Amino acid sequence: MKSENQKPYSNPYLAGAMLGIVLLASFLFLGAGLGASSGIARIGAFISGFIAPNHTISSEYFGAWGDQPLRYYLVYMLIGVFLGGLSSAVIAQRLKKLVIEKGNAVSSKTRLIFTLIGGLLVGFASRLAGGCTSGQALTGGALLLSGSLIFLICVFAGGYAAAYFVRRQWDD
Repeated sequence: MKSENQKPYSNPYLAGAMLGIVLLASFLFLGAGLGASSGIARIGAFISGFIAPNHTISSEYFGAWGDQPLRYYLVYMLIGVFLGGLSSAVIAQRLKKLVIEKGNAVSSKTRLIFTLIGGLLVGFASRLAGGCTSGQALTGGALLLSGSLIFLICVFAGGYAAAYFVRRQWDD
Protein backbone atom coordinates (compact mmCIF):
# COMPACT_ATOMS: atom_id res chain seq x y z
CA MET A 1 0.00 0.00 0.00
CA LYS A 2 2.97 2.26 -0.61
CA SER A 3 2.32 5.29 -2.81
CA GLU A 4 4.89 6.51 -5.32
CA ASN A 5 5.68 9.60 -3.19
CA GLN A 6 6.64 7.59 -0.10
CA LYS A 7 10.28 7.14 0.73
CA PRO A 8 11.51 3.59 1.46
CA TYR A 9 11.83 2.32 5.01
CA SER A 10 15.16 2.69 6.79
CA ASN A 11 17.72 -0.06 6.47
CA PRO A 12 16.96 -2.38 9.43
CA TYR A 13 20.65 -3.09 10.05
CA LEU A 14 21.47 0.61 10.21
CA ALA A 15 18.45 1.25 12.45
CA GLY A 16 19.53 -1.62 14.74
CA ALA A 17 23.07 -0.25 14.97
CA MET A 18 21.73 3.20 15.79
CA LEU A 19 19.48 1.69 18.50
CA GLY A 20 22.56 -0.04 19.93
CA ILE A 21 24.39 3.31 20.06
CA VAL A 22 21.45 4.89 21.88
CA LEU A 23 21.42 1.99 24.36
CA LEU A 24 25.18 2.34 24.91
CA ALA A 25 24.79 6.09 25.45
CA SER A 26 22.01 5.41 27.95
CA PHE A 27 24.30 3.09 29.92
CA LEU A 28 27.23 5.53 29.78
CA PHE A 29 25.41 8.77 30.59
CA LEU A 30 22.47 7.62 32.71
CA GLY A 31 23.80 4.40 34.20
CA ALA A 32 20.62 2.57 33.15
CA GLY A 33 19.12 0.88 30.12
CA LEU A 34 16.03 1.56 28.05
CA GLY A 35 12.38 0.63 28.46
CA ALA A 36 8.93 2.09 27.96
CA SER A 37 6.50 0.94 30.63
CA SER A 38 7.92 3.14 33.40
CA GLY A 39 7.40 6.23 31.26
CA ILE A 40 3.78 5.33 30.56
CA ALA A 41 3.15 4.52 34.23
CA ARG A 42 4.60 7.86 35.32
CA ILE A 43 2.41 9.71 32.82
CA GLY A 44 -0.52 7.82 34.36
CA ALA A 45 0.64 8.96 37.81
CA PHE A 46 0.78 12.55 36.58
CA ILE A 47 -2.77 12.35 35.21
CA SER A 48 -3.98 10.70 38.42
CA GLY A 49 -2.25 13.41 40.47
CA PHE A 50 -3.96 16.09 38.42
CA ILE A 51 -7.39 14.55 39.08
CA ALA A 52 -6.94 13.35 42.68
CA PRO A 53 -3.62 14.64 44.11
CA ASN A 54 -4.09 13.45 47.71
CA HIS A 55 -5.14 9.97 46.65
CA THR A 56 -2.24 9.69 44.20
CA ILE A 57 0.43 10.74 46.70
CA SER A 58 -0.97 8.39 49.34
CA SER A 59 -1.21 5.41 46.98
CA GLU A 60 1.41 2.72 47.43
CA TYR A 61 2.11 2.49 43.67
CA PHE A 62 2.08 6.10 42.45
CA GLY A 63 3.03 7.73 45.74
CA ALA A 64 6.58 6.38 45.63
CA TRP A 65 7.32 8.74 42.72
CA GLY A 66 6.43 11.87 44.70
CA ASP A 67 4.53 14.89 43.49
CA GLN A 68 6.54 15.20 40.24
CA PRO A 69 6.39 11.80 38.54
CA LEU A 70 7.34 13.22 35.14
CA ARG A 71 10.89 13.99 36.32
CA TYR A 72 12.30 10.70 35.06
CA TYR A 73 14.41 10.00 31.98
CA LEU A 74 12.12 7.30 30.55
CA VAL A 75 9.23 9.79 30.34
CA TYR A 76 11.32 11.98 28.06
CA MET A 77 12.53 8.97 26.10
CA LEU A 78 8.91 7.90 25.53
CA ILE A 79 7.97 11.37 24.33
CA GLY A 80 11.04 11.42 22.08
CA VAL A 81 10.15 8.04 20.57
CA PHE A 82 6.65 9.31 19.77
CA LEU A 83 7.89 12.57 18.28
CA GLY A 84 10.67 10.80 16.37
CA GLY A 85 8.22 8.32 14.85
CA LEU A 86 5.80 11.11 13.99
CA SER A 87 8.49 13.24 12.34
CA SER A 88 9.81 10.20 10.45
CA ALA A 89 6.32 9.47 9.11
CA VAL A 90 5.88 13.11 8.05
CA ILE A 91 9.30 13.27 6.34
CA ALA A 92 8.68 9.97 4.50
CA GLN A 93 5.21 11.19 3.49
CA ARG A 94 3.47 8.26 5.16
CA LEU A 95 1.08 10.37 7.21
CA LYS A 96 -1.54 11.48 4.72
CA LYS A 97 -4.70 9.97 6.18
CA LEU A 98 -5.77 7.82 9.10
CA VAL A 99 -5.68 4.16 8.07
CA ILE A 100 -6.49 1.06 10.10
CA GLU A 101 -4.17 -1.65 8.87
CA LYS A 102 -6.04 -4.93 8.85
CA GLY A 103 -6.62 -8.03 6.83
CA ASN A 104 -9.53 -8.69 4.53
CA ALA A 105 -11.16 -11.22 6.87
CA VAL A 106 -11.52 -8.86 9.86
CA SER A 107 -13.54 -5.67 10.30
CA SER A 108 -12.05 -2.37 11.43
CA LYS A 109 -14.10 -2.52 14.65
CA THR A 110 -12.80 -6.01 15.50
CA ARG A 111 -9.23 -4.95 14.73
CA LEU A 112 -9.51 -1.93 17.05
CA ILE A 113 -11.12 -3.96 19.85
CA PHE A 114 -8.40 -6.64 19.67
CA THR A 115 -5.73 -3.93 19.54
CA LEU A 116 -7.12 -2.25 22.67
CA ILE A 117 -7.43 -5.54 24.55
CA GLY A 118 -3.90 -6.60 23.56
CA GLY A 119 -2.44 -3.23 24.54
CA LEU A 120 -4.15 -3.28 27.93
CA LEU A 121 -2.99 -6.84 28.62
CA VAL A 122 0.61 -6.09 27.66
CA GLY A 123 0.61 -2.85 29.66
CA PHE A 124 -0.81 -4.53 32.75
CA ALA A 125 1.58 -7.47 32.47
CA SER A 126 4.61 -5.23 31.99
CA ARG A 127 3.85 -3.28 35.15
CA LEU A 128 3.03 -6.47 37.05
CA ALA A 129 6.39 -7.94 35.96
CA GLY A 130 8.24 -4.72 36.80
CA GLY A 131 9.27 -3.96 33.24
CA CYS A 132 8.32 -4.15 29.60
CA THR A 133 9.44 -6.41 26.79
CA SER A 134 11.59 -3.69 25.22
CA GLY A 135 13.49 -3.20 28.48
CA GLN A 136 13.84 -6.95 28.92
CA ALA A 137 15.02 -7.51 25.36
CA LEU A 138 17.22 -4.44 24.88
CA THR A 139 18.69 -3.88 28.30
CA GLY A 140 18.78 -7.49 29.48
CA GLY A 141 19.98 -8.72 26.09
CA ALA A 142 22.75 -6.12 26.00
CA LEU A 143 23.89 -7.30 29.42
CA LEU A 144 23.77 -10.91 28.17
CA LEU A 145 21.46 -11.95 30.99
CA SER A 146 20.44 -15.56 30.47
CA GLY A 147 16.82 -14.87 31.44
CA SER A 148 16.57 -12.11 28.84
CA LEU A 149 18.08 -14.28 26.12
CA ILE A 150 15.66 -17.11 26.92
CA PHE A 151 12.85 -14.54 26.95
CA LEU A 152 13.81 -13.35 23.46
CA ILE A 153 13.83 -16.90 22.10
CA CYS A 154 10.40 -17.55 23.65
CA VAL A 155 8.95 -14.28 22.28
CA PHE A 156 10.02 -15.09 18.73
CA ALA A 157 8.89 -18.73 19.01
CA GLY A 158 5.55 -17.60 20.46
CA GLY A 159 5.14 -15.02 17.71
CA TYR A 160 5.72 -17.58 14.99
CA ALA A 161 3.34 -20.04 16.69
CA ALA A 162 0.61 -17.41 17.13
CA ALA A 163 1.00 -16.31 13.49
CA TYR A 164 -0.23 -19.73 12.39
CA PHE A 165 -3.56 -19.15 14.14
CA VAL A 166 -4.19 -15.52 13.13
CA ARG A 167 -2.82 -15.63 9.58
CA ARG A 168 -6.28 -16.49 8.20
CA GLN A 169 -7.69 -13.28 9.68
CA TRP A 170 -5.17 -11.17 7.83
CA ASP A 171 -5.36 -12.69 4.34
CA ASP A 172 -8.45 -14.46 3.18
